[in-house]
Amino acid sequence: MDGLKSIVDLIRSLYHEQEAFIPLHDPRFIGNEKKYLEECIDSNFVSSVGEFVGKFERMCAEYTGSKYAVAAMNGTAALHVALQLCGVKRDDEVITQSLTFIATANAITYTGAKPVFLDVDRETMGLSPDRVERWLAENAEKRGDSAYNKKTGRRIAACVPMHTFGHPVKIDRLAEVLESYNIPLIEDAAESLGSLFRGKHTGTFGRAGILSFNGNKIITTGGGGMILTDDEKLAVKAKHITTQAKVPHAWEYVHDMTGYNYRLTNINAALGCAQMETLDQFIALKRELAFQYREFFKDSEFIFFDELEGCRSNFWLNVIITKDRKRRDEVLEYTNSKGVMTRPIWELMNRLPMYRDYQTDGLENSCWFADRVVNLPSSAYIEGYGKRRAR
Repeated sequence: MDGLKSIVDLIRSLYHEQEAFIPLHDPRFIGNEKKYLEECIDSNFVSSVGEFVGKFERMCAEYTGSKYAVAAMNGTAALHVALQLCGVKRDDEVITQSLTFIATANAITYTGAKPVFLDVDRETMGLSPDRVERWLAENAEKRGDSAYNKKTGRRIAACVPMHTFGHPVKIDRLAEVLESYNIPLIEDAAESLGSLFRGKHTGTFGRAGILSFNGNKIITTGGGGMILTDDEKLAVKAKHITTQAKVPHAWEYVHDMTGYNYRLTNINAALGCAQMETLDQFIALKRELAFQYREFFKDSEFIFFDELEGCRSNFWLNVIITKDRKRRDEVLEYTNSKGVMTRPIWELMNRLPMYRDYQTDGLENSCWFADRVVNLPSSAYIEGYGKRRAR
């Protein structure tokens, strides 16, 4: 276990912590969080109405280069609404990847649509444009303005790639493939705030994209999400549908469609505004951590999973690739027994009971990753932060 001991020793040295438990990823509050929370409480606007919600939306739109941003209570809700507003309906099909967090598949099923699980690329861990193109060539036909599955007869209403652990999908090529079949692109950028594909922010290549601000993300609002779009009508409708579809009126309660109580609260948004102010610092620190991991593992038995050429990853979670599942499990067992939190990648969606019968393309690369991925602690290290928090 000497090689595994050296990994634990490295991680403890990187976080300057020789005894305490080291989590996989925890939040950092080093800016105006308390100040903005106090302002929010003093204003008495702590629910879905208040100045911080709009400010947070503007900050996210400006940062990502999206024309519009609409805040939601979490990333799953944001994706659910984005799918609906892009026209996904009951019994449609939505192409996505099996190698993803379950929220991606769940949001698709919330609409009543059925996911189609296709394989990922070895270079990105994200949905493979070549696999999508191959599957469409074998299974899809165009009828009018839409594509249909020749075998099931269902409309293929959208495609949802996920930028895994902050590493951008080959999104330009994927967008080209989908455009040739008139299939809307909706990006699950929940993990990739701050990640760029050839200089353009993830989540801004399709008709819509979503972000997540869960407690373990690169910035957090405690729980929160965001819909990104350049489509003004979609943005207006997204805000409407996430606030119970209430028609504005001085006193009447009139609702013109089925809406959701999905709007982000002002108190969560206050936290998000402060976090956005330190986002660039977090990304710089996390990239420095990734470079140190890269250097350590370059001559080892493990492969450090790096960013694609021409991309900038936020390295939300750092990854090493083991030689097989047995070695993966040895790494997981040893590190966790020593108080260093590591995790495997998610169980493939098609292996879960509720998604077992959905279409796949064999998922060769997805299975390969599932047997080999180990996530390492990836929080931004800030000198003295953990000790200050412990007091």
